[in-house]
Amino acid sequence: MIKKMGIRWNLRKFMATRDMFQTTDLVAPLAERGVHLSREQVFRLVTQPPQRLSMDALAALCDILDCTPNDLIDVEVVNAQIRKTAGDDFLAPPKARRTRIRRPGES
Repeated sequence: MIKKMGIRWNLRKFMATRDMFQTTDLVAPLAERGVHLSREQVFRLVTQPPQRLSMDALAALCDILDCTPNDLIDVEVVNAQIRKTAGDDFLAPPKARRTRIRRPGES
């Protein structure tokens, strides 16, 4: 088993503490801080953990919500079975196989 890291994204929770219940509530405050995102981009940012997030956007979110990056992101260990790929043979030694030598004329 390989240890895999995951995150819990708490943006929606912190928005609720500031009486911001619509994803569009963030569009104007982000723009005021120089972060121009479409309504669709803000919707994705609020509803699912971002794979990439600019430091400017993170700083703006923290300023708007009066919180720290540690408040928005909880790092957690997710123990999950990771499928082995063709290049991962180094993880486990190959299984030994008994070889039988056949001489000419033997079946």
